[in-house]
Amino acid sequence: MGQRVVGDAERRARVGWRHCLAGPARAADLLALTRGLVTLHSTDAASVYLAAWARLAPAAGDPMQLLPAALYEQRTLVRMLGMRRTVYVVPAELVPVVQASSTQQIAVQERRRLLQLLADAGITTDPAGWLADVEAATLAELTDRGEALATELSAAVPGLREQLTMAAGKAYEGKVGVSTRLLFVLAAEGHIVRGRPRGSWLSSQYRWAPVATWLPGLPQLPVEVARAELVRHWLASYGPGTLADLKWWTGWTLGALKPAVAAVGAVEVGLAGGGTGLLLPDDLEPVPEPGPWVALLPALDPTVMGWTGRGWYLGEYGPELFDRSGNPGPTVWCDGRIVGGWAQRAGGEVVHHLFEDIGVEATAAVAAEADRVGRWLGPARVTPRFRTPLERKLAG
Repeated sequence: MGQRVVGDAERRARVGWRHCLAGPARAADLLALTRGLVTLHSTDAASVYLAAWARLAPAAGDPMQLLPAALYEQRTLVRMLGMRRTVYVVPAELVPVVQASSTQQIAVQERRRLLQLLADAGITTDPAGWLADVEAATLAELTDRGEALATELSAAVPGLREQLTMAAGKAYEGKVGVSTRLLFVLAAEGHIVRGRPRGSWLSSQYRWAPVATWLPGLPQLPVEVARAELVRHWLASYGPGTLADLKWWTGWTLGALKPAVAAVGAVEVGLAGGGTGLLLPDDLEPVPEPGPWVALLPALDPTVMGWTGRGWYLGEYGPELFDRSGNPGPTVWCDGRIVGGWAQRAGGEVVHHLFEDIGVEATAAVAAEADRVGRWLGPARVTPRFRTPLERKLAG
């Protein structure tokens, strides 16, 4: 028997099912939804809410209530730094996996960088000793308070108010407080966690809390175990994908990735148009068509960001929907393909543009979905952090 080939149609059907986008696949609860995607991108605070809204069944409830409860009360979801130095919302049970597989190495690099910045700034002749004192004082203050903003910690710990020069000598040279860099390092090392935002659900300025009290008892995993576990989760949600897809999504080297792929027993399959994809050994059977579906997904949505080889769902529409750094804006999907984009205007109206004729019924479904998201957003105004050509045109 020849190698199993997974065509584009089946890959798109898998997206409908696995990413909770097709009607019968909409998620019954928020945690199941997040597990189904492995993580939710949280660089842009609004994206988490919009990504959940697009995938939850109506009976599941409103993300405006569900997400704060899961993140800050039940703490079944956690906001943390992860793969490719990106902030994600992660199921609590995957926090040790992301930490050991990805975040810890980022923490090593960021601590080294901070020590160099301290030396370059002339703040101290003993960067390591000075930093140890400041971080001890910061953690003590945060433990006493339980939860605090960076500005509150800086007011109590003088060292956090020292200024560092970033991009020295460049046109975009600027100053940042030690607080910005040190809190980033402490979070990456797993000492502190992002808590409630200051302001509304659209805010990306978070309070900080000690991990020991926010999420006590987290296990520490060996790096190899964590990497294999993350690959297993990714393949279950995004497979089939290529080694290049996995390398891009994880941000790891091939030397780190290949043993993890081998550890889960990934099976090679052919992909339409050539190329080799990977599936878990218990996920080789074809999946059925989920039926027609449409979705309006936000900027930086995890489905849009799931693969680096995007031709099978993006087509030729990348220049209109991505910025120059590779960040995607809001997209319109139909049956597993991107067919357009959308935006919210200053007056609140949600508008969209289709690149192609998708038929009368699907076109009407997209219009209904745009109206639904507009009514759900109400008075809130959402502007993506990274603006893309089509989103700018539509927003006006």
